[in-house]
Amino acid sequence: MKNLFLVSFLCIAIFSCQVKPSEKIVEEKENEFVWQAANVYFLLTDRFHNGDISNDLNFDRTKTPGKLRGFEGGDLKGITQKIKEGYFTKLGINAIWMTPIVEQIHDATDEGTGVTYAYHGYWAKDWTTIDPNFGTKEDLKELVETAHKNGIRILLDAVINHTGPVTEKDPVWPSDWVRTSPKCEYSNYENTTSCTLVENLPDIRTDSNSSVDLPPQLIEKWKNEGRLAQEMAELDAFFKRTGYPRAPRFYIMKWLTDYITEFGIDGYRVDTVKHTEEYVWQEFKKECDFSFAEFKKNNPEKVLDNNDFYLVGEVYNYAISHGKSFDFGDKKVNYFDESFNSLINFEIKWNVKQMTSKAVFKKYDSLLNSELKGYGVLNYMTSHDDGQPFDKERAKPFQTATMLLLTPGTSQVYYGDESARSLTIEGAIGDATLRSMMNWDDINHTGETKKIVEHWQKLGQFRANHPAVGAGKHSVISDKNGLIFSRIYKNDKVIIGIDLFEKSISIDVSSIFNEGDVLKETYSNQEVVVKNGNVNFISEFSIFLLEKK
Repeated sequence: MKNLFLVSFLCIAIFSCQVKPSEKIVEEKENEFVWQAANVYFLLTDRFHNGDISNDLNFDRTKTPGKLRGFEGGDLKGITQKIKEGYFTKLGINAIWMTPIVEQIHDATDEGTGVTYAYHGYWAKDWTTIDPNFGTKEDLKELVETAHKNGIRILLDAVINHTGPVTEKDPVWPSDWVRTSPKCEYSNYENTTSCTLVENLPDIRTDSNSSVDLPPQLIEKWKNEGRLAQEMAELDAFFKRTGYPRAPRFYIMKWLTDYITEFGIDGYRVDTVKHTEEYVWQEFKKECDFSFAEFKKNNPEKVLDNNDFYLVGEVYNYAISHGKSFDFGDKKVNYFDESFNSLINFEIKWNVKQMTSKAVFKKYDSLLNSELKGYGVLNYMTSHDDGQPFDKERAKPFQTATMLLLTPGTSQVYYGDESARSLTIEGAIGDATLRSMMNWDDINHTGETKKIVEHWQKLGQFRANHPAVGAGKHSVISDKNGLIFSRIYKNDKVIIGIDLFEKSISIDVSSIFNEGDVLKETYSNQEVVVKNGNVNFISEFSIFLLEKK
């Protein structure tokens, strides 16, 4: 029996060594996943990686677009391929948010910036299906399952505020569905919500409780695709279950929550939140929670953990300093309670420019443990529609990583942050310059880019392994040699040092670690032992990451 046990053990050990990191369903060290500490990777589905060149052209989208204003080929298969290769795992990414993947308008617009197709995903034509330029439902199913096997959650992007623009191929929706004027002025609550964001972007009448029929173009489309009866039956069941009127917003909520029950996505990033009445998001949360519970009940083998469905809202210009309330000038709205787990924080890039790292960490720790306790913020340095990123010239990629990944809260890595992808593309107008194809050639062949990526990887993996980094209580240990601080979340404890100017490091760690504890300094990959309450080591780097081995 003893020999049989040894043989079995050796077989298991050999098999384990043969499994690639990206194929492991469960990592050797199980870490609690906490949304408040997550490391989210945000990518434009069309601009990340082209995994299937056969779907690059659909719906006769053959007009010559302006620079970076057409479809470039990125798709769901491309994302899945990079998950399998371990790219995200090496970066310490444990959640991916991608731009909307629903079917987009078929034609292009030309609003003075050149011919523009809906490559970005925010111009919906049909919420019930995936745009073939991005892939198929089978592709999404594989992506979610592959991500989950690698400990990565998936966030889709929800748009309830508007349809796509009107074109020759994309007629306007009926007037009981959308308003086409006035254009928003953004000076008070009403002229921010009951209006169109820009010209020719029809605004869904989310304030209406009147029952409306489906748009005739949608009925005709479903009939031609042979799925009208199925879609109508599902709508009947939804409205019977919920008791909601057949008002525009509830149709869209039904269509969006189908992606939860069918694919098991983990959350939604919600677009244009402040341009829609706040009760809409309370209703949306209710339906998302119901759908997530249904998925877990029907697929117990696919349940990752006990986390609730995650909703993070884009309230444009919301800042962590606002606490729970966003001020429209004539009205303050709380988008957290009964709606969102988190809001995107538009402030951090300014904080990092104007404050010391010590002051930034103290501020975020204080607010997240007082006014915002129980909720979170999604911090970012670069985004797809922010023309004033922290480092537009990509001159500070190391500082960008250090401050983004070590500031309390959830971090959002914008695709190419980790590889200093250029944000100034010649010939690109407006936000298109922020949306170039991912610079894989630089990552694979450029030495300086590899050094930048390595820095992001070290910090990202440490963050992913320790929820204390994003969600833990922050305490300063010393500021004599740079900034040295601890973070504690439940039983997870770490000590971090940044901006160090002396290579010889001596720290009193007695308040965090025990005498004799063997610690790993992850950044320089060395072991240290706690002696007389202290650790002493030499490092060539200006940063260290200490964890108990």
